Amino acid sequence: MEADYDLIITNGVCVTAADVASYDIAIKDEKIVLLAPSGSLARRRAKRIIDAEGAYVTPGGVDCHVHLEEPALFGRGCSSDTYETGTRSAIAGGCTTIVGFAPQPKQQPSLLAALAETHARARGSSFVDYGFHLLVGNPSSQALDELKTLSEDEGVTSLKIYMTYAALQLRDDQILSVLLKARETRMLTMIHAENGDVLNWLTDQLEAQKLFDPKYHSHSRPPILEAEATNRAIALSSLIAHTPILLVHVSDPGATLRIRQAQTNGQPILAETCPQYLFLTRDELDVLGFEGAKCVCSPPPRDKASQEVIWTGLRNGTFTVLSSDHCPFNYDDAERGKKSCITDEHPVGRFREIPNGIPGIETRLPLVFSAGKLPLTKFVEVVSTNPAKLYGLYPQKGSLIPGVSDADVVVWYPEHRKPNVRIENKMLHHATDYTPYEGHVVGNWPRYTILRGKVVWDRDNGGVVGDKTDGKFLKRGPSSLGGIWDTVAEQGVFDVSSL
Repeated sequence: MEADYDLIITNGVCVTAADVASYDIAIKDEKIVLLAPSGSLARRRAKRIIDAEGAYVTPGGVDCHVHLEEPALFGRGCSSDTYETGTRSAIAGGCTTIVGFAPQPKQQPSLLAALAETHARARGSSFVDYGFHLLVGNPSSQALDELKTLSEDEGVTSLKIYMTYAALQLRDDQILSVLLKARETRMLTMIHAENGDVLNWLTDQLEAQKLFDPKYHSHSRPPILEAEATNRAIALSSLIAHTPILLVHVSDPGATLRIRQAQTNGQPILAETCPQYLFLTRDELDVLGFEGAKCVCSPPPRDKASQEVIWTGLRNGTFTVLSSDHCPFNYDDAERGKKSCITDEHPVGRFREIPNGIPGIETRLPLVFSAGKLPLTKFVEVVSTNPAKLYGLYPQKGSLIPGVSDADVVVWYPEHRKPNVRIENKMLHHATDYTPYEGHVVGNWPRYTILRGKVVWDRDNGGVVGDKTDGKFLKRGPSSLGGIWDTVAEQGVFDVSSL
């Protein structure tokens, strides 16, 4: 007799951004087709039935800040993860959708060319569904003219710019040009906000005192640099008729306060933070020898008091999304990894040349879920639903709506079977030789990860059971979060004569 459904998840406690309730889930043809009272579908015909045993069931994670297989834009270091290895790691941590970056080097005038090169790297090599942001290093007239095509034809509706890093830093006038064109094409602008000029000056001052160790990475990037750049980014956004922006990987209480003030004033300012600003501190950089390089990322981790401010910002809505900013480099690699900055002259490295970034795509959900510092609905909101809304993927992603949502689901362990996992790099599925969360204990971990109705991660029976060809490219629409583009439409075209 033919099965009614491809997959049934029974006896689960479903958690969405809006509600927590006991339901069975029926899946057919890659979609969620039915939510029914708990236990009511246990006897229905299905190709497979998973008994959640009272565990929480959440939408698949949506991680929209992921660096994979990127070229060496900063002179030293190359991503240790390809699309294959990075997305393999993603599904093992409950993530079913990523949005990575298509980087445009400064010498390249075209964004479409950068997108084509990134498509070629990812095609047929992703365990999860994926999209791209444009990483704009050269806002040439050609690049800006291409934004309309990227948004309307290519399904790429977001871009990222930098206020630091010589290889990518844009000046304020360039940022304004990007914001104006992004406004016209309804593309969300993501901004890495650190004052690059002051950063370089501080670095030169530290080096003049022969201070090269990894711990001085934090000294070269004090919180004021992030707060100042955040304030400036908000000011530039307001100048272009309050064009929406997203401040990425926010770590600093001062920057958080400025973002909250802008939001309170009704400005379309969105913000993202990451697990490294919740679970790591600058003390991790201040260890003997070169080990501190394992936690070098930008902005750097702050202190314990700052962590609490970031947690509060997640709870009160200051932070719209929580992403991994997965940017992996192997530690013990003298050519392409963290140790590429070690020389005879600098035997413990030179902090300004340490490849910036840490791995975290697999540990994002378990760390935050297990911390118990967010209500379950808020957890789903910031790791799945809001990212899907913000980046034009909702309700296909980030929800459990019958007939509409893809069957992207995470089944956690029930209370009586919680695994209490001690994180060790040897258990992870990335292609990186360390994790900055080594030794952290998490109470729960995804038991099953399901991508469009297919079980791709079964922790107790084979681990990764998906395939690198499972993922498909997602053409995205404009952001649907908070009606930000409706507000822009109401305000009309930017008019410089009105300033």
